Amino acid sequence: MSVRKLLAFVRLGRPLFLTGGFLFYGLGAMVARRAGVHIDTRAYLIGQLAVTAFQLMTHYANDYFDLAADVANRTPTRWSGGSRVLPEGELAPVVALRASLVLAGVGLMLVGLLGASNATPVLLVAGLLAWCYSAPPVRLHTRGLGELGTAVVVTGLVPLAAFELQNGATRGALLVALVPPVLLQFAMLLAIEFPDAEGDAAAGKRTLVVRLGGAWAARLYAAATVMPFVALPLLVEFGLPPTVALVAPLAVWRAWVVLRGGWREPGRWEGITFWAVALLTVTGIAELAGYWISR
Repeated sequence: MSVRKLLAFVRLGRPLFLTGGFLFYGLGAMVARRAGVHIDTRAYLIGQLAVTAFQLMTHYANDYFDLAADVANRTPTRWSGGSRVLPEGELAPVVALRASLVLAGVGLMLVGLLGASNATPVLLVAGLLAWCYSAPPVRLHTRGLGELGTAVVVTGLVPLAAFELQNGATRGALLVALVPPVLLQFAMLLAIEFPDAEGDAAAGKRTLVVRLGGAWAARLYAAATVMPFVALPLLVEFGLPPTVALVAPLAVWRAWVVLRGGWREPGRWEGITFWAVALLTVTGIAELAGYWISR
């Protein structure tokens, strides 16, 4: 394989998006650590490798199964529209499919190393839902369920797996920690779908933005973006670190921009997608830092 094709293969896997898997897996372990649990380094690393394998599997599979939608998409951003490797003909589509299948096997092998851990079924369900996001016959993203499914996997099941691997004592503490990320992950996916809506509709990929229309999807995006911060006093009362409050102005700003019509302006799409990703990431970091400080 030439260097050019190797670099294209790496871009096809969209490695930048792996950040979320590391961040929210770490968050689950940190919540367990705050409860006084000693971190099992071996279990932590195996679990993280399994998460990363399943996440990469999803990236390669998505580009393969969403090729028609990506070809029809004339307005991609750096955060939406796929990697653009397959539509540009840099690699054959079968390369993405084979990579996804190999990574699925690697993920299953790693989960097997964890044995009868409580995290094992969590990781298996996460891997299955991740595959079903774009792969037939389920194709969650064409049924209006892809956004919720992805939020549950990335910001729900991934931290839960890390928590269970460390024998976390009280799941209630983890549930409180997951409320902001799950809602912001859901909002982020809506933001990413605004630039893709026309191409998705043309290819029969009926995401929530396609189903609801841009205006209603913008309202849903704004609600999901500000809801964690509206509920912040209650969440802090139940143990969420108050450091999350530092992110509230950013959330209000982004909800305002989208509600004011930014979702329909191509010149704003790059910013909308970037800031949606940044908001989720910064909130996760704020939580992680807060739990670390108060451990």
